[in-house]
Amino acid sequence: MNRTNPIGIFDSGIGGLTVVKSILRLMPNENIVYFGDTARVPYGSKSNETVIEYSLQAANFLLRKNIKLLVVACNTASAVALKDLKKFLTIPVIGMIEPGAKMAIQESRNGIVGVIGTRATISNRAYANELKKISPRTKVYERACPLFVPLAEEGWLDHKVTEMIAKEYLKELKEKNIDSLILGCTHYPILQDIIQKVIGKNVKLIDSGTPAAHLVEDYLNGRQLRNQSVHQGISEFYVSDVPAKFREIAERFLGRKIIHLHKVELEELTNE
Repeated sequence: MNRTNPIGIFDSGIGGLTVVKSILRLMPNENIVYFGDTARVPYGSKSNETVIEYSLQAANFLLRKNIKLLVVACNTASAVALKDLKKFLTIPVIGMIEPGAKMAIQESRNGIVGVIGTRATISNRAYANELKKISPRTKVYERACPLFVPLAEEGWLDHKVTEMIAKEYLKELKEKNIDSLILGCTHYPILQDIIQKVIGKNVKLIDSGTPAAHLVEDYLNGRQLRNQSVHQGISEFYVSDVPAKFREIAERFLGRKIIHLHKVELEELTNE
């Protein structure tokens, strides 16, 4: 394995850019290959079997780019497909659930943690099970927020409709005295300003992408796979469809120009 090989990251859409941002903040000289399955977003409303199938297709696509490590920057895929990915891949695979849960336990002062995510992540109780495994006494309250994904994809980051929906989704969690809230979908940090406003400034928002990025850094350092280049790494972005706003939202969120953006035909994914 070469140090200069890229880190592979995939998500159902633009949400995984939150993880890209965290990784590049820590390791700006790393090369990144990102795949967003924008033609089939969201994953959170699909069956477990379909999520596993799509995840394996995304992983196989990224493997052809000679990645040295795979980051599953989709909480739904992390909740449903991580075991299968680790079973079939020979490179290390890092998901969102474990690092996010550990950070929530560390940040919580009263042991009452909220989790918001897609229907699949919540119904599989991925975060609840991980939180209880780490700290059995932790109280966990969960809420599926499926409309947050299309709102993030649409770029409605400060829209009044987004705030109205956030108020509806979060009103029950506000009554539970939570002091930390796991953003259990990588799309949600894109909407974090509105989520923070609605849930209250005393609740700590937990973005799983941040601890996941530290986990990636620790792994690369531990195995001498950290890119030693003094130059900024190259980031390539592949999507299964190119929404009109993908480049605009991506550049706005990452704070940099997206130069290498390519469309991948679904046949290229499904024929493998």
